[in-house]
Amino acid sequence: MAMVAIGENGGAATPPPDHRQTAADGGKTDLVCNSRDSPSSSDRPVRVYADGIYDLFHFGHARSLEQAKKSFPNTYLLVGCCNDEVTHKFKGKTVMTESERYESLRHCKWVDEVIPDAPWVINQEFLDTHRIDFVAHDSLPYADTSGAGNDVYEFVKAVGRFKETKRTDGISTSDIIMRIVKDYNQYVMRNLDRGYSRKELNLSYVKEKRLRVNMRLKKLQEKVKEHQEKVGEKIQTVAKTASIHHNMWVENADRWVAGFLEMFEEGCHKMGTAIRDTIQERLRGQQGRDLLGNGNDSDDEEYYYESGDEYYDDDEYYDSDEK
Repeated sequence: MAMVAIGENGGAATPPPDHRQTAADGGKTDLVCNSRDSPSSSDRPVRVYADGIYDLFHFGHARSLEQAKKSFPNTYLLVGCCNDEVTHKFKGKTVMTESERYESLRHCKWVDEVIPDAPWVINQEFLDTHRIDFVAHDSLPYADTSGAGNDVYEFVKAVGRFKETKRTDGISTSDIIMRIVKDYNQYVMRNLDRGYSRKELNLSYVKEKRLRVNMRLKKLQEKVKEHQEKVGEKIQTVAKTASIHHNMWVENADRWVAGFLEMFEEGCHKMGTAIRDTIQERLRGQQGRDLLGNGNDSDDEEYYYESGDEYYDDDEYYDSDEK
């Protein structure tokens, strides 16, 4: 059964307005006055502005917005987000598109209003247009568009309208991307196993087969290790059952186990080598047919170096420390 609030006059009370909105709506709540009003005035929220790229939106972003929202007891938080064109020009390639980054911000509970296509550098006109009282960001300097190394927030700091927030250690967009790059092969195999095609993952035929062979060999090594542990457990069980003197058993068991494992590992190595040689032979045949039928493979544009399951590519790496 729905519950209805009753006002002082006995009628249904009007619910308080929802102040969350998007700049694209063009509307402004009556509770927010012009920035010329005193921010300490109790009859209106203090309008605080925070901006950034917010790529791969994470809890570090959310915490900074929480700090901005709690700058004053009554705060209306506007969050500006730069579009793809500006971001790619001054910062680098993003993982998420501008629309995805805008939508992520709209679902953050601390945000009252999202301003798309935010400027890289804030000026007085922008502050007046959105009636901004304070700008909240961490205190690190961020380069403007002049190329002279000037701070993006130099203007608001100079006029005393800057509110400092603290960064969250241990998390950033660059950290997340670095984790993916570091374990590239594992994430590629993860997506291949989930049904993604090699074309969707930008993999050549040879590279896909090479990754699959490496992963199979890795699984084989894990099985060998698991079998070794089981053999050790069984030997210990037999020793306890037979009540053999501990020192005598250890002397004999070490020799028996070492001999068995040596033979077992040698057999696994020979089997793995045979499997790899067979697959590589088939790959060379397939690659030769592809070259004859389709010309040079697109692999010539990439370099692949495998050592400790690491991947390196000639594409630009996006350094994404938050703006």
